[in-house]
Amino acid sequence: MAGKPVETGLIGGVEKRDITIAEYDSTWPALFVKHAKIIGDALGSAAWRIEHIGSTSVPGLAAKPIIDILVVVKDSTDESVYLRQLEAVGYVLRVREPDWHEHRMFRTPDRDVHVHIYSDGCPEITRILTFRDRLRQNATDRTRYEQTKRQLAAQDWSDMNAYAQAKMDVIEDVIAASQAAGEISH
Repeated sequence: MAGKPVETGLIGGVEKRDITIAEYDSTWPALFVKHAKIIGDALGSAAWRIEHIGSTSVPGLAAKPIIDILVVVKDSTDESVYLRQLEAVGYVLRVREPDWHEHRMFRTPDRDVHVHIYSDGCPEITRILTFRDRLRQNATDRTRYEQTKRQLAAQDWSDMNAYAQAKMDVIEDVIAASQAAGEISH
């Protein structure tokens, strides 16, 4: 609708959630495949790339039992190619960040799947995939990251974003180590 203000940031506001770290579950890849198919069918050629990201994409890594999915579209500011389509298959818009890579995040009503939308060429895509791939291949970094997550999960957080922000130093260290080793993912 023309003239209607678009809600940005956390759609629906801050939510207090318990952070629970579960042991790696071998069903996580299959859950990704299931949701990737739903998303791919809904978006068709608008989805240029669909990747399993986040801790559930790293075999052996304990994680919050939330499947994170990266979806690359031509231009994430053009919500007409994905917003209604994802809502029609059950995903709910949770985050709209025009000031941070035009990132959008949808989730399932059960909050067990997060779908992250970025524009093709966004540098955050490379960072996300580099981090994932480094954790898949480097046991030392994987262990360090898991220990950090477990320590942080034991604390009380106002919302999941505060918990995520608290992990950033370790994430940046892992990405820097991967870059120093020439392990950049595309």
